[in-house]
Amino acid sequence: MTNRTPVRAGPGPDGEGTDDGGVDMAAGRDDDLGGPEITDDELLDVADNPRQAAELHRALRTLASNDKVGPELQQMAREVLSGRIGMREAIQSDRYLSAIGARLGEMRAAAENLSPEERAASEKRAAKLREDYENEHGPDPYADEDDEWTVRRDDRP
Repeated sequence: MTNRTPVRAGPGPDGEGTDDGGVDMAAGRDDDLGGPEITDDELLDVADNPRQAAELHRALRTLASNDKVGPELQQMAREVLSGRIGMREAIQSDRYLSAIGARLGEMRAAAENLSPEERAASEKRAAKLREDYENEHGPDPYADEDDEWTVRRDDRP
């Protein structure tokens, strides 16, 4: 694991920052983690490239802070973000894998039950998010031109 350096945050008695157990802002922080947060580099064992690792990191933060995903997925995200378990271990865990599967099933059912108007609005939001992402990060060099949902994987063992 990488060395995680706490940041100084919040005014202390001397008007300077105090160590609150957070981390370097490049890695971000979550006060619920009970300590420093992992860095993007620590997700490269499951990500294809640094940009994908950064996206995974952002997704984990979203899961950790979103009550709507359920306690199991929140806990998984917090465990990974804190470095208590690795992302690979999390996705190989029956407990967390079953929580992910259940949530994906709920999302699929919700998507299947959208009205035509809701589906059109959802597709419009998705297109806008993709456009915003590409404006900020450029086109995805790993996207398959024939199928925008396919991502090429490298030849890792």
